[in-house]
Amino acid sequence: MLAAVRSAAVLGVHAYEVMVEVDATRGLPSWTIVGLAANAIKEARERVSAALGNSGFELPPRRYTINLAPADIRKDGTAFDLPIALAVLAATGQVNPEPLRRVIALGELGLDGALRPVRGVLPVAMRAARELPARPLVVPPANAREARLVEGLDLWTPPTLRDLVRCLRAGVPCEVAVPEVLDDAPPSHADLADVAGQETAKRALEVAAAGGHALLLVGPPGAGKTMLARRLPSILPPLADPEALEVLAVHSVAGLIASSSLRDVLRPFRAPHHSLSVAALIGGGSTPRPGEVSLAHHGVLFLDELQEMPRARLDALRQPMEDGKVVISRAQQSVEFPAQFALIGAMNPCPCGFAGDARRACACSAADVEKHRARVSGPLADRIDMTVHVPAVALQDLPSQPAGAGSAEVRARVVCARERQRQRFATQRGVRCNAQASGRWLDVHTPIEPAARTFLVQAAERAGYSARGYHRVLRVARTIADLESADGLTRAHVAEAIFFRAPARVPPPAERA
Repeated sequence: MLAAVRSAAVLGVHAYEVMVEVDATRGLPSWTIVGLAANAIKEARERVSAALGNSGFELPPRRYTINLAPADIRKDGTAFDLPIALAVLAATGQVNPEPLRRVIALGELGLDGALRPVRGVLPVAMRAARELPARPLVVPPANAREARLVEGLDLWTPPTLRDLVRCLRAGVPCEVAVPEVLDDAPPSHADLADVAGQETAKRALEVAAAGGHALLLVGPPGAGKTMLARRLPSILPPLADPEALEVLAVHSVAGLIASSSLRDVLRPFRAPHHSLSVAALIGGGSTPRPGEVSLAHHGVLFLDELQEMPRARLDALRQPMEDGKVVISRAQQSVEFPAQFALIGAMNPCPCGFAGDARRACACSAADVEKHRARVSGPLADRIDMTVHVPAVALQDLPSQPAGAGSAEVRARVVCARERQRQRFATQRGVRCNAQASGRWLDVHTPIEPAARTFLVQAAERAGYSARGYHRVLRVARTIADLESADGLTRAHVAEAIFFRAPARVPPPAERA
């Protein structure tokens, strides 16, 4: 007997329909799974067999042929356990196949028949609500809160296979109550006012948060670079609903959404160790998974000790920073992940870390300093909007340093600036902040005083900026104007953007001798 159950899989961050077909015929008992199934799916035979037996169902000795259509796309994961079990029950006459024609099922089965969580439920729920809203979506209880983020779903969350079959036989919705799990308290980000002094770096953080710009902090050890960067989440604007769904879709595919740690209102702040691999940074694997650049989508990727990362690994950031996405190609398919993130880097000015520091003399040679700075290649540096030198604050001056504006005050200015950008780019698809806007579009549509434009052109020619560098200065100047609620750009806005664009000026070793 032939039976079929609808399910779904995820390619990148987008879901597509998979029809699970089971044919149970007479012959030597065997299981054959076709349709480019990975090992995790082929192992479903053992899980499904044990789950059926321990749930009180029969598994007649038959020749079972299981097809996952479309058969030309490779599939991985354990989400097909539940639809395979349901199709086997229908093919052996233990469940009426008619109710199964309506449901969309996915979930891993424990050996006792319990439904366990799987990856990628949110993209599946988004597709089901958009294209098949009248069909019940069956997911494990642990994925329920993730799926409920999407409105307009007929959601079933049975705890076990036996409970689901009981509802199907009775012809009633499987509305099993899922106990509410309170979210952990949101992480308390330290306040920006905790940083003594460093007003220039604080201003750069505010501009970076307001416009989504890339920022590089350069300074000696202990100057406060990491302390500053880790306070950036406290001034980031909240996510809009479409942005939150995009962020959560990436995290769902990566398996990072848990029922007790759903963060749908916070922008991502990823801070991986500098020893991470290229695949962990950009994404990859035999079955491509999102990397840190995608997990930081609509948020911040903080790379501390930037100089410790190999240059080739850093250069892998160039295309995602420019395109806002990552395309991972394999022999059988290409997968695209979103990657619109703001890069915040922190590094020492030289191998010993004390170049330009008034407290200690630098012991590095000029060749060592040059090699150290060459870790950040020219093409990557050209994509970094702002570079700020963070000098160490003298210990005797720490008590007298002004606290400055707190995170709440700065965040209010950032939110107002982002709202101006939202209105400005309302007709620009995929653009939500100045850093994502086309430089040419801003050049044409941004009012700028003639004296300010002349100053910008002359400064760009004198410093040897590329066209990309010129437009990045323009983007930063536009953000500075947004923070002041100004419609046009003045010479002061352009001058501050050029100041942030210039690399940190640290005297070479020969001049410090």
